[in-house]
Parts: sequence; C-alpha cells; structure tokens
Amino acid sequence: MAVLAPGVSVAAPATAMGELTLDFLATLELERGLSRNTLEAYRSDLTQYRAFLERQGADPLTVGPRELSAFIDELASAPERPAAPATLQRKIACLRSFYRHLRREQLIEQDPTRELRSPRARERLPHVLSRDEVNRLLAQPAGHTPGALRDRALLETMYACGLRASETVGLELGHVDLDSGVLLARGKGSKERLVPVGAAARTALEAYLRRGRPQLVGITEEPHVFVNLRGGALSRQGLYKIVQGHAARAGLADRMSPHTLRHTFATHLLAGGCDLRSLQEMLGHADIATTQVYTHLSADRLRDVYFDAHPRAQRR
Repeated sequence: MAVLAPGVSVAAPATAMGELTLDFLATLELERGLSRNTLEAYRSDLTQYRAFLERQGADPLTVGPRELSAFIDELASAPERPAAPATLQRKIACLRSFYRHLRREQLIEQDPTRELRSPRARERLPHVLSRDEVNRLLAQPAGHTPGALRDRALLETMYACGLRASETVGLELGHVDLDSGVLLARGKGSKERLVPVGAAARTALEAYLRRGRPQLVGITEEPHVFVNLRGGALSRQGLYKIVQGHAARAGLADRMSPHTLRHTFATHLLAGGCDLRSLQEMLGHADIATTQVYTHLSADRLRDVYFDAHPRAQRR
C-alpha cells in the first residue's frame, strides 16, 4: 500500500479524486502542452477510475497494485462491452502518468503502478486505399457549387498533406501559402509543422478560396479555411459526414474514415520512395517508431501486388 507523506491529510475519496484529477490535467496542459483530445481521454479514464474507487470505498492516495489490477480486470471482463487491449493500455498509461504526478507532488511515497502490467495489444495495420480507390473518391464532389468546391478541396488537401481530422478543421487562412505550395499544420500538443501541398490540391484550394468560400462566409470574418454551408467553422462531425458521404458514393463506405486518407498518404509516399525521416516530419510524429508501422504496411501491399501480378507466383 502507498503511504501518505508526512503532514498530508486525506479528504473523502470521491472529493480527493476529483481535486487530484483537476490538478493533474492542469499540469498536463500547462507543462506538457497535450492536445485537447488527449486531455479529454485522460479525463474520461480518471472519471471511470473514480467511479471504481467509490464502489470499492477506496482512496486514490492509499490504493496498491491489487486495487489497480482489479480495476483493469473489471474493464477487461465487462460482460456487455469488454475493453480492447489497446484501450486497456491507454488507461494503464493514464494511471501511470497520474501516479507519477502524485509522487512528484509528494502526495504519495510509492508508486502503486510500478508492478501494473499492460495487456499485449494485437498489432493492427491501418487500412489504406489503392490509387484507383483514391481517384474514385476524389472524383465524387462534382460540379461548381460552393459545397462541391469545398468538398473537393477538403479531400484533395487531406490526401495531399496527410492531415489529421483536427488539423484539417483547425486550418486557418493564414496557415496556407499557395504561392509557395506549403501549409502550416498545427498537430497534437499545438506542435506546428510545414507540409508541402501538391498541384492537384493547390488547384482545388484556389478554386474553393476564390469561388466557393466567399459565397459561404459572406461578410463574416471567419478565419478557418473549411466552413460549413452556413459559413461557420467546419466541425469534426461535419468533416466526418462529408468524407463518409463521398466514400459511400464511391463504394467505399465500409472501408474508410477521415483518418484513412492520412494512412493512405503515408503509404503511397513510402511506396513512391519517400524516406522514413521525411515522412515522420510530414506526419508530425514525435517518435519515428510510430511512423515505422507504414513500412510494414507497404511491405504487405508489395507482397500482395507480387502474388497478384507475377505469372509464376503462388500463395502458400
């Protein structure tokens, strides 16, 4: 069991956990600059942990490895919806970060997560589109209405630059330099990176910014590049609906999400000879190990192409 540092008083478990969570999240936001999505995920995980502690009548400052293991086991064996290994890994990472914070603040003397083991996550390679599938998708926004011009520019930009959904909807007019052919993407933790914009995406963006967007925003001073049909900033839900709508018309409804275009961007660049470090920079990955998943994916695709195309190749 963890032991309280001298002079530390214990509030009721529920109250203590709520206050500790707020302090922890504030520290993450101010000192580590984590993204809003990551902070919300941590908040959700710790709210779930707080509910477990309340059921057990346990205090977050005095729990030991046994209680923490019981929490993870409860999530993994939930009868209606057991948590996947990757979800459990994230929750364990959250708990470790939380208790390391408490240790640094001298609220506990020992870290109860030291012996907590992560479940082995099954490696899943992201789904990507073929070149023909990309062409089918990008051909869907037909016509020259403001909505069609926006959708064509949005899809072309996501595929050309490998943007996350949050980076796409957060893109502002001042972040795009079509003369130089680059844009500024603001990624996780507000980290910024420059990404080249290909010719097709530049053409689509120019048409949208010149003939489509002005009709949507009118006289409104809206800084975001991509707007909804009322002229306001496009939301992530709105982006998802746009992508899914065109994917359905292209016969790809069950095979993609907005993130699929990012995976496709990365895989096609590697297949075309892009080096891993350059791809890491363009994707905004802090760790190159995250980028390396695309090397496995490209190898699998090359293997499939070989067996499908070579007249004397046979799958075993």
